[in-house]
Amino acid sequence: MVTVTSDQILGDIVTADPSSTRILSRFGIDFCCHGQRSLAAACAADGVDADELLAALNANEPGRPADWAQYDDTSLIAHIVSTHHRFLWDEFPRLAELVDKVARVHGPKHSELRRVREVFHQLRAGMEPHLRTEETLLFPEISLHAGRPDRPLPDEVRTELAENQQEHENAGHLLAELRELTNGYTVPADACASYTAMLAGLADLESDIHLHVHKENNVLFPRVLAAAGGPA
Repeated sequence: MVTVTSDQILGDIVTADPSSTRILSRFGIDFCCHGQRSLAAACAADGVDADELLAALNANEPGRPADWAQYDDTSLIAHIVSTHHRFLWDEFPRLAELVDKVARVHGPKHSELRRVREVFHQLRAGMEPHLRTEETLLFPEISLHAGRPDRPLPDEVRTELAENQQEHENAGHLLAELRELTNGYTVPADACASYTAMLAGLADLESDIHLHVHKENNVLFPRVLAAAGGPA
């Protein structure tokens, strides 16, 4: 078992042991959009007790290292699309029905559900075009230049990468608001089956998007830029 230390980079911790994402999320640590920070820097910025987080991480039964970390760029892209994009394409319509229904039925007693519905639909409205752009433009461009030093990464692709990461940041803010609005997806005493299913679905959505963004921001994109001679 490898001991996690405060000077390790968050993205490296997650790639070495994806099960650590549950603990980092519980402590409110952003390991996806800001995964290039050290654990100590993240704790200082987010007001988290670093010793407490380290104790939790090192008490965790480690999972196996991520297979996808060893994939080449083209294989990692295929994995992201088949795993995370497919999940979101399926989940957004299903969750939209639940969120709308729960807000309509339980909104009179739970006023925060109106905002939950608004934030969810903002997230969906931003993420679906984002997925489409990745699948039809950005990822094919990356694959075209992967492993080809004779094909320099065009400036427009670098711009697309920067815009993509900003969209990740925007999604992260919306997910954080959903977590806050639902008190960490806590099921209220008067929740029906649909209410409970909605909260479970939103929690799964957050977990999947966080890992999805980690694979892009902290593994794929830095690798692409480093191979192209740009900042990782």
